[in-house]
Amino acid sequence: MIKIYTLPEEIEQFRDKKWRREEILKIETAREVEVLVEDLGFCLALTDSRTNLPSVYIAVCGRRDAHSPRNVQKDYEMSLAWTLKDEVMQRGKVYYSKLCKGRAMFVSPRLIPYFNAIWGVPKNREEKVLSDSANKILEVLRKEWEMGTADLRAETKIVSRPRLTKALDKLQRTMKVVPQEVLYKPRFTYIWTLAEARFPKELSKKISRKDAVKELGRAFLQMCGTTARGEFAKALGLTRKEAGKANHTLVKEGFAERLSVGVYQIKAKG
Repeated sequence: MIKIYTLPEEIEQFRDKKWRREEILKIETAREVEVLVEDLGFCLALTDSRTNLPSVYIAVCGRRDAHSPRNVQKDYEMSLAWTLKDEVMQRGKVYYSKLCKGRAMFVSPRLIPYFNAIWGVPKNREEKVLSDSANKILEVLRKEWEMGTADLRAETKIVSRPRLTKALDKLQRTMKVVPQEVLYKPRFTYIWTLAEARFPKELSKKISRKDAVKELGRAFLQMCGTTARGEFAKALGLTRKEAGKANHTLVKEGFAERLSVGVYQIKAKG
């Protein structure tokens, strides 16, 4: 039987401060979102406390038990989180896209190279790895640089909306395309652009997958204080084997300490 790891209260308090789960620390502006992302390294956008990861929505609520309401349109906290998400996306100072596991995430520029090393697709493998629809979208955006969803659909001649959405989701997960703006009038649409147009320097860095997983493990521990068995792997959709190897390396470096099987914590200084 696997023993369920319960977080010590001091770790919960660490996360309260780090994730802005306190009334006094809750965020209200786009600039505060950017500071949060830079401090954490990465976070989710509109998920609630049931994901057990930091998010903009949780930080807007400023409490541990933030739960998404049934009627999100009429809820002040969710509406504010949604508005901040749109504003931060448009400002383009941190990375925003549907990334690992298809979830909308914010990533600090300093961690973009590591995410790209794991989930990115080199140009010389695009034709093989990506679908015909995804490659058509890339071809159009490399000529036009930016385009709304409807225009992109017309230009690529992708008749099926689900097919276009599936291709755009894949391009986001492989760090090829990002939404740079969202318009609500005269109708709702995203404006899409190339990820490399916004973060050319970060996406051009060459890093091994092994080093990338290790550095994301470091960021995860800095964000969470401690990681339970399988928590790091589950959060980012990695295998437990490579996540475990990364944590073992962090222990060897003196950054972390192993408390029990699969449980790691930042090593105390001094």
